Amino acid sequence: MRELVYYAAVTLDGFIAGPDGEFDAFLVEGDHMDGINARFADTLPTVAAEALGIPQRNDVFDTVLMGWNTYDVGGLPSPYRHLRQIVFSRTRSVEAENLEVTAEDPVEVVQRLKREDGGAIWLCGGGSLAATLADEIDRLVLKRQPLLFGAGIPLFGQRPYRPERFDAVETVAYESGVVVTEYVRRREE
Repeated sequence: MRELVYYAAVTLDGFIAGPDGEFDAFLVEGDHMDGINARFADTLPTVAAEALGIPQRNDVFDTVLMGWNTYDVGGLPSPYRHLRQIVFSRTRSVEAENLEVTAEDPVEVVQRLKREDGGAIWLCGGGSLAATLADEIDRLVLKRQPLLFGAGIPLFGQRPYRPERFDAVETVAYESGVVVTEYVRRREE
């Protein structure tokens, strides 16, 4: 069965973006970039990977999920055209290569995707979509940035209090201060 992986950059105080969706303070230069780009090349926008000469083989992810605000932030009609892109929106639509906009229930879409053959499903964002899909997330890959925002879009948006346990399976700390930690959902036996 395919996994849903929430792969995101997050500040020390738990934000994936500023109050108005700002993300330009996140570190995009430093020793962490080579490691991240080598392991998660599929998460680079297609045009960026092409410009950097980084091959994208879809060997980790073959599908990406986004809310409309996450999709719209880059201004590209098909930001990850090397992947199957599913954008959730009840009010907007767009047509582009390998892109589907849907008003379907995200949980139902993810459950259907998990039953299909293929690679992992990347939950790109945003926080509200992550809150909606929290019970479906099998793995977290958090790129903790050495930053405090103080306010903004939380990693999991507004979510009711319900503790759930994840176990750390790998942590890589970089001189830049970025720490990448991978967690897997603890399943009750």
